Amino acid sequence: MSERKVNEEIEVIEQQLKIQSAELKEEIEIYEEPIPFTEGCYLVNREELDLIENQITLKEEKPYQCDKDFLLNSHLKTHQRVHTREKPYQCSQHDKAFSLNSHFKIQQREHTSEEAYQCSQCDKAFSHNSQLKIHQRSHTGEKPYQCSYCDKAFSLKGNLITHQRIHTGEKPYQCSQCDKAFSHNNSLKIHQRSHTGEKPYQCSHCDKDFSQNGALIEHQRRHTGEKPYQCRQCVKGFSSNSHFKTHQRAHTGEKPYQCSQCDKAFSRNSELKIHQISHTGEKPYQCSQCYKAFSFKHVLTKHQITHTGEKPYQCSQCDKAFSQNGHLKRHQRVHTGEKPYQRSHCEKAFSQNSNLKRQQRVYIGEKS
Repeated sequence: MSERKVNEEIEVIEQQLKIQSAELKEEIEIYEEPIPFTEGCYLVNREELDLIENQITLKEEKPYQCDKDFLLNSHLKTHQRVHTREKPYQCSQHDKAFSLNSHFKIQQREHTSEEAYQCSQCDKAFSHNSQLKIHQRSHTGEKPYQCSYCDKAFSLKGNLITHQRIHTGEKPYQCSQCDKAFSHNNSLKIHQRSHTGEKPYQCSHCDKDFSQNGALIEHQRRHTGEKPYQCRQCVKGFSSNSHFKTHQRAHTGEKPYQCSQCDKAFSRNSELKIHQISHTGEKPYQCSQCYKAFSFKHVLTKHQITHTGEKPYQCSQCDKAFSQNGHLKRHQRVHTGEKPYQRSHCEKAFSQNSNLKRQQRVYIGEKS
């Protein structure tokens, strides 16, 4: 169930509690000297009740004690279910049970498809009036739940509670397998897949599967060629938002990844990691044939070709092949006549950088 759906259900229950409270108030006002509610007991919302029940399950305690008084015996019996956790209203369609008849009736409407409350602005209908009221905010734009820390407002109380955790730093969802905690229940569920290995999102184009739906969507763009992230400063498009943001730094010059050992900064985290090896001298990539070690994996790959004699880079114009792509590109200039290395003081150009450097040394010798 999505977090939004849960928040909507919480608000429906809160509306029910308000209705029951109003009905009880009307009955009490019939009497000249109504019996007051004591401060020892109070009603809680669904999230608080779930938390209390979870704590009881863990601690195996029964801390429910109060001195609350009721005018009607039926209200007392309903209240006592908070303590006993009795749920006498059983759904015949599945194993759900409810402590309140009103909640049971709402559930029954979902099975019977009874949707008595019709929205006047669109064709949607709902099984309960409170659900309709929540839906109508999508038309009116009403956001009655204001954050006390900033100027943001929300249409659902549950969304406000979740948002406020950004300010408070509260992380009530604790992983039972490690010490990580999360501010969102959905974040906890996604994290738990790192322990279980569960990957419920399957690609329809290939056999890859993913633990997160967002990762699947991004992967599928490789098959479809879709590039929804378009750069406004140039014509490039990107399938991934992270790649798009990295590209934008080429225009802005932003370099958020700062080396802690020197003053160099980089636009990509991968570039920073490569640079940091120059400080540590680390060479984690070892050749299995001669035990030489290298700082970078691609350098090891190139080196291993010296042992195998492999020449995977084939010229398309002749039968020559090369062990490195750079060597192939240099050779292809023989066929194309390309001379990309230009002298700064005359019109001479060269196909190889080494030839340019040799010519420059001759020129410097002549001047001296």
